[in-house]
Amino acid sequence: MLSRLKSAARVLLKGDPKRKARSPIPAITGEEVAEIRQFFPREKFFIFGHARSGTTLLMRLARLHPDVHCNYQAHFFTRKPLLKSLVDSSEIEEWLARKSNRWNQGRDLSPLVLRAAADFILERDAARAGKGIVGDKSPSSTIHGAAVRDLHSIYPDAKLVYIVRDGRDVLSSERFRNFVEDSKFLSAEDKRIIADLRADSASFAGGRRSIFTEAFIRRVAKGWVTNLQETDDEGKRLFGENYFSLRYEDLLAAPFDEMTRLWKFLGAQKVGKGLAKEIQAEMDSNPDEEWQVQRNSDIASFLPKGQAGNGTRLFTARDKAVFKEVAGALLTKWGYETNNDW
Repeated sequence: MLSRLKSAARVLLKGDPKRKARSPIPAITGEEVAEIRQFFPREKFFIFGHARSGTTLLMRLARLHPDVHCNYQAHFFTRKPLLKSLVDSSEIEEWLARKSNRWNQGRDLSPLVLRAAADFILERDAARAGKGIVGDKSPSSTIHGAAVRDLHSIYPDAKLVYIVRDGRDVLSSERFRNFVEDSKFLSAEDKRIIADLRADSASFAGGRRSIFTEAFIRRVAKGWVTNLQETDDEGKRLFGENYFSLRYEDLLAAPFDEMTRLWKFLGAQKVGKGLAKEIQAEMDSNPDEEWQVQRNSDIASFLPKGQAGNGTRLFTARDKAVFKEVAGALLTKWGYETNNDW
């Protein structure tokens, strides 16, 4: 009682003391992975990629295989508040790491709590689908390399799939999505461009007039560069042979070959030839394009959805110069151009 009275007096005189920061959440250990896989044995994979890079198409194709289930937008590691927010407080740390807690064997239980939560979400869906390999696709447009590190700290045994798309097409697709959705982030200049596009779309064709502001090009191109460099570097460093990257354009050009490579990487036992027809049927369907047409048909119709090369057809000379300055080197590195003279 005396201790409580003293504590209350301190609060009255000095205010509520600041809570201490949580210690870094420890990575899961190999022993803990082996233990938790006894309860959640399915193989796991995660599809990352910058927004508008084909992550949704890849997810739809991946789950065509009878052994593979994939769903989307769990954002365990790719969009705040993130999976780790479940244990990201000093109070939770104190509970899960308390020495008198005989369940924790002297170690913070936080990584096991996070792994168990994510495993249950993934495996519940896979069990309903009757499949033994399960993954989530969540675009990683803002967290970049940190998303890979957070994933590895909880799923060092998982497989990471990263899909890359020409940054110019990412830019164009992102622009039209913002236009179609009438994004709340559109500036006054953006809205003037939309009005002019509706009034006379022909004047924008063939790169005669730009649909972009310079600020938009710089922002999205910089994000694309950062995402690609950090994700690819960290994916190779942390996951090694369990890291798989592919280009969206190669998926469009040879879908069965690319999906066969992916399915074998994921550990699927057999890739039947009949899957080629299912893949083509899925690719012929474009739910996102249908949704955009319903939402804003006069804007959506200006840009064919999902095609390669949209960006270069729309760019003005100024647009090209700005994009080259920010991201030209990466286009060459990933084989989209042979040099900077495009």
